[in-house]
Order: sequence, then C-alpha cells, then structure tokens
Amino acid sequence: MIRVTENLRKIRDLLAISAVEAERDPETVRLLAVTKKQPLDKILAAASMGQRDFGENTVQEGVDKILAATESGLTWHFIGHLQSNKTRAVAENFDWVHSIDKLKVAKRLSQQRPTSLPPLNVCLQVNIDEEPGKSGISIDEAPELAAACMELSQIRLRGLMCLPRIRQEFADQRRPFARLRQLADALRDMGIDTDTLSMGMSADFRAAIFEGATIVRIGTAIFGERT
Repeated sequence: MIRVTENLRKIRDLLAISAVEAERDPETVRLLAVTKKQPLDKILAAASMGQRDFGENTVQEGVDKILAATESGLTWHFIGHLQSNKTRAVAENFDWVHSIDKLKVAKRLSQQRPTSLPPLNVCLQVNIDEEPGKSGISIDEAPELAAACMELSQIRLRGLMCLPRIRQEFADQRRPFARLRQLADALRDMGIDTDTLSMGMSADFRAAIFEGATIVRIGTAIFGERT
C-alpha cells in the first residue's frame, strides 16, 4: 500500500507540472483513478490519500466495489462500453458514465436513475480517430446525440470522452485531443453546455492537458499491474 500512495503522489505532481506548463490552474485537472481488476485494499489506500474519483470498466466488478467500499464521499465513474441490458445497475450505483454512444442507452439510464439521486453525469464517447470496430460516435453525430441527451431529465450531459489510437510523439498526441476540444467548443456555440473533456491516460496525459482535458484516466501507474 505504500507503493500506491507513493505512485499517487508522483502522478499528482506530474499532472500539476503539466498543467502549469500548459498555463492552466492544476485544480482544473481532475485525476480519475482507474481500478479495473485492482483489489479493494489498494482503492482504499488511495482514498486515504484524498483520492475521490475512481473508474471501472465492467458493471458487476464496479458495483461490487461500490457496495464494499466503506470510505464515504467517493465518486464512481463507469468508463467501459455499456450494453443496454446492464444500464439499471449503472444508473442505480454510479455517479458518472463516460461512454454514451447510443440514445437508447442514454434513455434507459435516465429512466432507471432513482429520483432520490441527483441526475447521472454523462459524457459522449467520440471515436475521434474513426477507427473501425471501436466504440463511440463520429464527430458529425455528436450534436444530434448531445441535443437529445439534454432533454432527458435524470441524466446531465457534462461533456465528451475519447480513446485515440496510440501515438508516440507529443505533437501527434495533441491532434486528436485538439479535435475533441474543438467539438466541445462547437457544441457550446450551439447552446449545448459542456464543461468536461475526459481524455488522456498514462502515456499521453500531458498532451491531453495541453489541449484542455479536465479529467485524465490513470490506472496501472498508480496501482501497479492488474491482478
């Protein structure tokens, strides 16, 4: 557990340094700790260090951890591909969904979100590199889906998410993130308010921060290899 806390400190420092280099306030960059296949004790170790945002890729594993975590004030994000037959468990247990790419899924989440809970925060997943077989909507499809989500009472559209293909050079890494930022700007010009860009992981978070990321998703660099 000492290693988890040390890694978390290092990642926070790197995020802050990148934000300053990008002439941004480090407080505008939120760290989402990805806990896929990580044991609960590591999650609680990170929580003891003040980490509050945790991300899961699969529904059942995520729900099990949410129910088992005793630490209060944690925020749980679903970041994997969501099938329509599993929306109820997500609507009832998670605080965020980053991977909306179908109106049917958004409607089910809104219908199944308990009215005792605040609206579910959602991001649209954009297939920013137009990769065949990869989840996500195209840039051209985003305005229509975003507008439809705005009409659903129990979800709250927050912004956009992307998973670009791997690039090695910093300038190349920035390009898909710039396209997502430009799409968010275009949506705001249409009157669709967005305040979240969920983009950047361990290998490219610096490029994402330079292009305006508000949430970066980092897992093994904090917790080590998955079990």
